[in-house]
Amino acid sequence: MTVVSEELLALAQECGVATDYWDWQGRHIEVEQSTIVAVLAALGYDANSPAAIARARENVRLQRWRRPLPPCSVVPAGTDSTVWVHVPHGQPVGVLVECEDGSIVQLPQIERWVPPTEVDGALVGEAAFALPDSLPLGWHRLVASIGSRGTARTRAVAPLVVVPGRLASRLDVEEAPATGLMVQLYASRSRRSWGYGDLADLRALVGWAGRDLGLDFVLLNPLHAPRWTEPLEPSPYLPTTRRFPNLMYLSLDDIPEIDDLDDVARGRFDEHAKAGRALNASELLEVDAVWACKRSALELLAQARLRPDREAAYDAFVAREGRALDDFAGWCSAQDGPAREVVRRGQWWLDEQLARVEQTCRDVGMALGLVHDLAVGVQADGFDATQHKDVLASGVTVGAPPDAYNQLGQDWQQPPFHPGRLAESGYAVYRDMLRTVLRHAAGVRIDHVIGLFRLWWIPEGTPPAAGTYVRCDHEALVGILLLEAQRAAVGRGAVVIGEDLGTVEPWVRDLLRDRGVLGTSVLWFEREWPGKPLAPERWRRLCLASVTTHDLPPTMGYLRGAHVDVRADLGLLERDHAVERAEFDQERREWVGLLRERGLLTADDDDSVLVALHAYLAQTPAQMRAVALSDLVGALRPVNQPGTHREYPNWLVPLADESGRPVLVDDLVLGRVATERVRRLLAALGTVSP
Repeated sequence: MTVVSEELLALAQECGVATDYWDWQGRHIEVEQSTIVAVLAALGYDANSPAAIARARENVRLQRWRRPLPPCSVVPAGTDSTVWVHVPHGQPVGVLVECEDGSIVQLPQIERWVPPTEVDGALVGEAAFALPDSLPLGWHRLVASIGSRGTARTRAVAPLVVVPGRLASRLDVEEAPATGLMVQLYASRSRRSWGYGDLADLRALVGWAGRDLGLDFVLLNPLHAPRWTEPLEPSPYLPTTRRFPNLMYLSLDDIPEIDDLDDVARGRFDEHAKAGRALNASELLEVDAVWACKRSALELLAQARLRPDREAAYDAFVAREGRALDDFAGWCSAQDGPAREVVRRGQWWLDEQLARVEQTCRDVGMALGLVHDLAVGVQADGFDATQHKDVLASGVTVGAPPDAYNQLGQDWQQPPFHPGRLAESGYAVYRDMLRTVLRHAAGVRIDHVIGLFRLWWIPEGTPPAAGTYVRCDHEALVGILLLEAQRAAVGRGAVVIGEDLGTVEPWVRDLLRDRGVLGTSVLWFEREWPGKPLAPERWRRLCLASVTTHDLPPTMGYLRGAHVDVRADLGLLERDHAVERAEFDQERREWVGLLRERGLLTADDDDSVLVALHAYLAQTPAQMRAVALSDLVGALRPVNQPGTHREYPNWLVPLADESGRPVLVDDLVLGRVATERVRRLLAALGTVSP
């Protein structure tokens, strides 16, 4: 371990770069100097010599003094806040707020004297102005006029965002918890699917879940768009953009423009449909073949002439999406992806079909409805990374340090937001992304919500364990999230769920709770010192509780130790396989014993334990509870093995039963499969049985 100088430690601290941390085994880790220097370089600071470090520290100190206004001010509604202004020493200044509704609020100056600071050879003074607690929620502008009347005055403008102090939610007034279904949509195929679960399949699942099962919501995997060049990236958590959804989810048979195809084009469309449906027989999802069929069919549909009413609707959609849609369509076309008009119309059709799914949620009486998932990042060479490289850091990727389930750490190969540049951009990219995800949603799950507070940055060319944490402006990121969620769900009640698993500082969970953000509690991880399962009555109330998650095997597979065996086969264990397996076997015995003690289990076969675990979940005070669709059908195989890429068929495993036979949405909805298990699981959760 190289000794890190005090000056370098100070610079890192000033820039939000961690120089030490506690790992998953409780060990204190000091970050290597080379990592600190590389991460500082990604933030724009040279720390390769004592002189460079001194210059960097001076630049950090003067950074705020060089700006007339903060790059972007995010303040909670109903509180008295202060905004600072920097002006040439002795110059008068006035500040006002231009509200988004067009109104103007003049700000009073606060009587406060701050010694001037020399900046680049000139003295700069600081004035402070009071922001009233009556400012409405929204995206406003601060305007500073510097100089006296009759002289050349300068004008500085910066965003001001007024956000909720706490997110109001329908769950706050509901006595009964909301119970829902967790769905990996791509894996949930029907007989009419083209080898890939689509929005028609989702409508069928929503109708079944709400009408027949009495469930309150459906939680989806991220629907973000991938890069549409072969080989396609199957992971919904590694998209090319989080701003637009994936054309693969289109139900092409439900697009109205099919009726406007001529006979020749309709015949070709039907051929593509037949080839697509044949892919339902594949053992794994064949995403490239699916996309080839869907792309060819979309190219036909994009050539169909729009009827006047449809053309008006399309034009309105294009106008609403603006330049972002044109940029995305152009980028896709330039990358040998679908043609520009295919992308534009495809996004329109997706928006229409998502709206119909949302309407179905209401029609069947769901208390909430669709809860979408927001991935933590994007591909390093994708649309978002290319289009918004000015707000991303280079030379590093995002991942996670080693933990019990990924003992070598993880590198997600995603570029992080640069905290300073994101603020200077007014958080516009972040805001627009949230608006898209929330447009047809009753809520959103934020994958790796700790990323709003700190992210694990890994210098390029180093293993995941060689990274360190970098702090973000969590007040701004959380505040904007709450604002957009509250606005998107007006009249319906907003829900925001933070996936706060893994190494999370306790104060982070406290802050999210106080802001009305639900946490995520997975049964296998809820333990107390010295490691025994946490009693259900001691679980937190403000959370989404489940037995499993997409990063673990389905519960039946977990009960058989699949999470240990798969990692051993892939070489992802630091400890001996036998040791890990023995530890899991002991964990299973503990759970069986506990379930028996609480009167939830009389037999210890896997199916009975599966049901008893969900009965245990129902004894918690959690406001939201969810059962995985894979658990309803008794699936064994994991859909994802964190820490792997091509070593395991991540995100390519279709919905299947205990024997590995595919389970189709049609058969579930019609009660042809898993009926007894579905009934028992829903009874255990205390909801309506089919």
